[in-house]
Amino acid sequence: MTTARYDAVADVYETDFSDGSDPIVLSLFDLLGPTDGRRVLDLGCGHGRVSRELARRGASVTGVDLSQALVDKAEAIEASAPLAIRYVRADAATADELPDGVFDAAVCNFGLSDIDNLDGALATVHRVLRPGGSFVFSILHPCFPGAETVSGAWPSSGTYHDEGFWVADGSASVLRRQVGANHRTLSTYVNALRRHGLAVRHMSEPAAPAEWGTDERRDATRYPVFLVAHCGNDGN
Repeated sequence: MTTARYDAVADVYETDFSDGSDPIVLSLFDLLGPTDGRRVLDLGCGHGRVSRELARRGASVTGVDLSQALVDKAEAIEASAPLAIRYVRADAATADELPDGVFDAAVCNFGLSDIDNLDGALATVHRVLRPGGSFVFSILHPCFPGAETVSGAWPSSGTYHDEGFWVADGSASVLRRQVGANHRTLSTYVNALRRHGLAVRHMSEPAAPAEWGTDERRDATRYPVFLVAHCGNDGN
């Protein structure tokens, strides 16, 4: 897997996705629970917005991302405002740089659809978590078909059951036109989690922002848009 598509949009991530307290992140933290004193892995950390919020909440944080450009941005912010976060440039599907069984929790905020090798990434999560540890992630809901200017989970020319990598076109999200995404059905995600010893304990489906009901994206309020889940590492 090449890093080019992520390196090319590093500035977009920094400009448009820097709020560490948006409703989906807050839902992720709600499911994660208290983080003070816990060792937490931020998988697909990007430029570190969730990593920084974890550290502010007292966690000892390691952030991992495939994109060197995004890791560079995260490290630059860390250098200017230190929070003792360690950033590692690594492939989530292998991440040999991370030792086994050292983390109390792992999070992945909107990263699983960007990761081509889902099984490899979940195997990594299971390997680095201590028995009984938690994995909390957020994704665009696999059932979301999209709206006028909002990319759905699959191409407008396809269906929910058409799994695979795709790139948006037309008026959809600029980001998804550049980097694409991997669409997987909900059952594929759940079965993959179970296959790697990560049992789903709790799920949340936060509503779309209220303003989506008053503009060209209004149809988005009729569908599930986001999914946040908490999984337990069964230690097997």
